[in-house]
Amino acid sequence: MKVSLLQLDIAFGDPVANYASAERAIRLAAERQPDCLLLPELWTTGYDLTRLGEMADPEGTAALAFIGGLAKEYGINIVAGSTAWQRGGGATNTMFAVNREGLPVLEYSKLHLFRLMDEHLYLQPGSSKGLFDLDGTPCAGVICYDIRFPEWIRAHMVAGAEVLFAAAEWPLPRLAHWRALLVSRAIENQCYVVACNRAGSDPANVFAGHSMIIDPWGEIVCEAGEGEEIVSGELDLAKVREARRQIPVFADRRPELYT
Repeated sequence: MKVSLLQLDIAFGDPVANYASAERAIRLAAERQPDCLLLPELWTTGYDLTRLGEMADPEGTAALAFIGGLAKEYGINIVAGSTAWQRGGGATNTMFAVNREGLPVLEYSKLHLFRLMDEHLYLQPGSSKGLFDLDGTPCAGVICYDIRFPEWIRAHMVAGAEVLFAAAEWPLPRLAHWRALLVSRAIENQCYVVACNRAGSDPANVFAGHSMIIDPWGEIVCEAGEGEEIVSGELDLAKVREARRQIPVFADRRPELYT
């Protein structure tokens, strides 16, 4: 599986500009004929949380139509990072994915809200797992702060996921955490980690970039720098089964003692 990560700079609170830049990046990346594209977290609005009430997309309708149309046009899967969805109870930070026919295969709202950036004041948390399937491969999707919760990631892997997609707006001062956490999640779960962060800055933060793909042994397949970039890598899914066979972590678990 060939995956391209679209490390975008996101215009603060400007969905029109962000849709335009995302379309340019998707069309450029699609020329490389990947199997899948991944976008960063909140790529339509950035972290303009105080105005999400007016900018959030009702049930994700506009974003789904936009991404679905491009996926169908190019015949590629797109894990569309996350966007702000307006629902009855308020806004959610929701990751979604569409298949090669442009049909939705994932809807996951961020479970763990990051209080240091006031997410809990403006967003409603999710309550379900991010499990989905791409071309017959069991996958999982999570968003940014979620990667600090290994028990949440493990819940997806126990359910069969072999690839973890993570979308983020991870700040530069904690770049070392970003890299260490992603490598740890790959090694302990013997899975591929495919993580797309944003580039650039907003009025309160400078973001780290360094989108990357990590294999089940913890080796970095590819990694971006700090600026806008499209980076691509190949996932050899046989490595997942090889790692899980050689070191049978899942068979050796003793969950009855973990509570």
